[in-house]
Amino acid sequence: MTFEKWQKLSKEEQILNIAAELSRTKFWLIRKDGKQVLNCLNRAFELIDLTIDLSCHQKYLRELLRFREVLALFYIDKDKNADEFAKIFKTLLMFNGITSSVKI
Repeated sequence: MTFEKWQKLSKEEQILNIAAELSRTKFWLIRKDGKQVLNCLNRAFELIDLTIDLSCHQKYLRELLRFREVLALFYIDKDKNADEFAKIFKTLLMFNGITSSVKI
């Protein structure tokens, strides 16, 4: 995804695109495929970083950076817990009133 394409998406679309990668992560977590989990998380980090770079998100920059930090801690955890991941996933969706109604 290019920065130009990313900035054309609404905030809700950006959050939902990140959530799609986290959904794929959840799928591979359940199947215990660590390599695919890390691949999905890497793609999520790319999208999160694009989001952080957008000026329209400066109001929420602290929350985005903290979310990225928590996700990074999950990334390096050797014993990845699906329940813990679900909490992280839900936190992302809570960033927006529209996306907060999405069920995971």
